[in-house]
Amino acid sequence: MTLCLLALMTMWMVDATAEMPDLRFRAFLATDTLNPPEEASDDARDCLRGLIWSPSEFEVSWDSPLVGKGDALAMFPSPKPSGDSRNDRVPMECYFASDENGEPITAPAVVVVHESGSKMAVGRVFARGFQTCGVHAFLIHLPYYGNRRDAEQHPNRRMVIDAIPQAVADVRRARDAVAALPFVQDGRVSLQGTSLGGFVSATSACLDSGAKGCGYENVFILLAGGNLMEVIQSGKKDAAKFRQQLERSGLSLDQIGALVNRVEPMRIAHRLDPKHTWIYSADYDQVVPIQNAIALAHTAALDPSHHVRMLGNHYSGVVYIPFVIPKMAKVIHEN
Repeated sequence: MTLCLLALMTMWMVDATAEMPDLRFRAFLATDTLNPPEEASDDARDCLRGLIWSPSEFEVSWDSPLVGKGDALAMFPSPKPSGDSRNDRVPMECYFASDENGEPITAPAVVVVHESGSKMAVGRVFARGFQTCGVHAFLIHLPYYGNRRDAEQHPNRRMVIDAIPQAVADVRRARDAVAALPFVQDGRVSLQGTSLGGFVSATSACLDSGAKGCGYENVFILLAGGNLMEVIQSGKKDAAKFRQQLERSGLSLDQIGALVNRVEPMRIAHRLDPKHTWIYSADYDQVVPIQNAIALAHTAALDPSHHVRMLGNHYSGVVYIPFVIPKMAKVIHEN
């Protein structure tokens, strides 16, 4: 058992927060490296048009960490603003890998995209786990989650699903915000997403994954897949609850389908780099059935060794996290 795994087992749900590091500056300029490769498919081009933006310089600012949540808070403007000023400022909780003196080390980084739960508990477990394994981790808040809404604001599921294109763009820009940090080794940034965050990550990584000098170095998708509308329409438990909430908001299935299709990963999954993409699925998942994960893996042309199937369901799969994180961290360090 590796030291990384032993540490993870000890700190399973314990906060590993350290003091905020002495950052060299409170704000700095980053530059979008978004550069989508040419696309032969008409449908894929249509999908991409709704997700990309004109690259520009943007400012990343710093603040003290949220109580008990990381070492600092980094913020940058959304490249696809919604018009809600609070929502359009994208926060990332920073979990810096440190040496024995608590000083940040030069190391690769990973952007972590949380699940649909408002507490983002699984996302934080991943962020702390990567930190323990010597990888800087940055937990991004998706639209209308965490610090992207006022305390009294309770967005409905329609707002959340309508904001997924913004989420896809925010996750891609996060790569460039993180890559500009002084502690990040040679701009090496990977991506990990779970459940809802896995769907967002899959689509975001397709924008320019595999293009030299652009996109994420490695992509890890957990408990997600393709054919998102099929998941919403036929999935059980959380998926069924999500569907009911959407229907109560007055949307028909056709309208829901049109919204979801804008970010459907299957439309552009052929753009993923199969050598640097991994999918982790639960064989008995009733929220995101295994066939949806298989469909995404097939479209992305993944080698069977890059589609890891676990015995469990959408919820019991959490027991594998202490074993999964060190494997992901090993890939990040070696690639």
